[in-house]
Amino acid sequence: MHPNSLRRASPTGTILIRWDGARQPTLWTVPPPDADPRAARLELARRYLHIYGPATPEAFGRWAGIGRRPAEVTFAALGQALTPALTPIGAAHILARDEAVFRAAPQPAAPARLLPSGDAYFLRHGADRDLLVPDAGRRRALWTPRVWPGALLVAGEIAGTWRRADTVITVQPWRPLSGAERDAVTAEAQCLPLPGAAGRMAVRWDG
Repeated sequence: MHPNSLRRASPTGTILIRWDGARQPTLWTVPPPDADPRAARLELARRYLHIYGPATPEAFGRWAGIGRRPAEVTFAALGQALTPALTPIGAAHILARDEAVFRAAPQPAAPARLLPSGDAYFLRHGADRDLLVPDAGRRRALWTPRVWPGALLVAGEIAGTWRRADTVITVQPWRPLSGAERDAVTAEAQCLPLPGAAGRMAVRWDG
């Protein structure tokens, strides 16, 4: 089956895809959902804002593939469910019910995290990427033209990239890591939930 046929069929809501990392995905068809399209779009916007907020209608329209004008109509329809928010790159919105979470004191960051390719934390575009990774060269290393690597988080900051081949994880740090930081990365790698991996995960440092 040509991949474009799946793209054309996706708006019908009758295709489910289960993707397991680098393995071949499982696809099957189901009856179309019994949902009002307008209600479904509002719910999609609410879920988007809950994960990616603060966000703008333009960002939602690009992410959802519906364009700017339909996205603006959707945000307007949410009305009092939204709360304005000011960010370093301009005005945006969050869900009103999420405001308390934004105002809460931040919790201590984990010593290390290995975020998979395409994780919601760095699934960003435009100026949002500049906020996460100020250095342009490092942005190119993370958001590549092809398959993205994973992102290495150290104490809550993106500090490099990583890739896996079977039981070997290759880490490319962007700065010198202390012994404790390397130990935290290794511990994180060895507890990754990777079904089918034959053996204990090993970390190879590239840099």
